[in-house]
Amino acid sequence: MKKIIPHVTVAGCKEAIEYYQSILGGNIQRTQLADGIEMFKGHEGKYIHAELHFDNGFMIYFNDVFGHEPIIGSNIEIGLELDSDEEMEQIFGALAEQGTIKMELQTTFWGARYGKVKDKNGITWELNFQQ
Repeated sequence: MKKIIPHVTVAGCKEAIEYYQSILGGNIQRTQLADGIEMFKGHEGKYIHAELHFDNGFMIYFNDVFGHEPIIGSNIEIGLELDSDEEMEQIFGALAEQGTIKMELQTTFWGARYGKVKDKNGITWELNFQQ
């Protein structure tokens, strides 16, 4: 495993990440708007993804709300940046065994293999392996 990354879903992501940057410092990087992506039609102007990076290598991922509003207190997920497909398959399978698959493992438009699963304790995990 390369790193563990908190992932925050919040309405008004652009404003939220700027707010947290003003408090925590860091640099906003890798922002991606929903504009022009078919699966996000109707959400133009919202960030699909934005990152707040810090000098020590720590980062927080942010994204806007697409569809249902997040329930306050459950809008933080844990992202795992993995080293291999094998590691991804093993971790995803183990978390899904008594949990709920929220997104099957799949190849994404950002060039990674990705899946999302809520474990038996109600914690949602995002697994990403950049290919």
